Amino acid sequence: MRGLQILILAPSVFPEVTGNAVTAERWRRSLVQRGMSVAAMAVKRLGAADFLKVIDDFRPDVIHVHHVSRSGALFLDPLIARRCAHVPLVVSPAGTDIFDDPRASGGQRERVTQVCARASVIVTQGSWTTDRITEFLPDFRGSILHVPKTFCWFGDTIFDMRKVAGWSTEDLVFFLPAGIRPVKGNLECLLAFKTIHALRPHVRIAFAGPALDPQYAARFEKTIEEQSGFARWIDTIPPDAMRSAYRDSDVVLNTSFSEGFSNALVEAVAAGKPVLASDIPGNRWLVLGGAEDLPAGFLFRLLDRDDFTRQALELIDNQDLRRRLGQGGLKRASSWPSPEEEAEGLIMAYEEAIRRHTRQ
Repeated sequence: MRGLQILILAPSVFPEVTGNAVTAERWRRSLVQRGMSVAAMAVKRLGAADFLKVIDDFRPDVIHVHHVSRSGALFLDPLIARRCAHVPLVVSPAGTDIFDDPRASGGQRERVTQVCARASVIVTQGSWTTDRITEFLPDFRGSILHVPKTFCWFGDTIFDMRKVAGWSTEDLVFFLPAGIRPVKGNLECLLAFKTIHALRPHVRIAFAGPALDPQYAARFEKTIEEQSGFARWIDTIPPDAMRSAYRDSDVVLNTSFSEGFSNALVEAVAAGKPVLASDIPGNRWLVLGGAEDLPAGFLFRLLDRDDFTRQALELIDNQDLRRRLGQGGLKRASSWPSPEEEAEGLIMAYEEAIRRHTRQ
């Protein structure tokens, strides 16, 4: 079955700079290196007619939907469902697909259930994702295949964050790479940093990511302008410069209300940077590791600003602690799978989807 035609659908793809785009591009590149023919497309640009033309022209052997509630909505269209019934479907849920965000609607859960019911294989990349799907969608337990997740650097272009922000080498920089939308907690983090900066005036915070929710981003932009003494919003850091951006920071943040398996946290740990992340299931293994691992950072209780502040101050005031946490992350990342191994897992999932679909 090697040499397959794979169509990857995601909420966004390169050249956009989002976590979903990074995942789709990593998969695309490593699958092409393994002999696959791969097209990666952003669903927000695809109407039904455009999508069906892609199916007719590209003739995929497998369609891989990444982020079920957003990308999979296409398959709830009766015409698309009928025209694509002959193509095996693989889905990979994102954090907001798996009911970790209390603000998720019942309609979203229904969409996820309907799309998963259509899929031959559900790919999970974190043990918690597997557990969550098994708990809430037990009928699909037999469809789940686990593919270990990894990371890749897209280049080594230099990005001088301090120069871009107008900060000095004496400033201690926290870095939150995430699109600006409610689930990422960007605004809540910014407001909490007012207290931290008041207590430690040499501390700065940089946010990097596109505006993905217009109303939330407008509030965020207004607030960050008011806090320009210590905060900057860098709309886009090119993917080939992200490794440099991590290196130029002192602590990497994740303040999300929901995550599946954050690319930004994976990259931060692999870059040897200490992390401070929200204590949600999708973040715990990345930050703390297993029983034999050294932690890569701290977890703070969601919506507990005092806990966030206390742990941030501990990292600010203890350079040796930051160094030890960064080294712990580097050691763990050295044992993670390579992009080639991740691609091999995806190919096995695609081949299994073809076999199961053929038996239907």
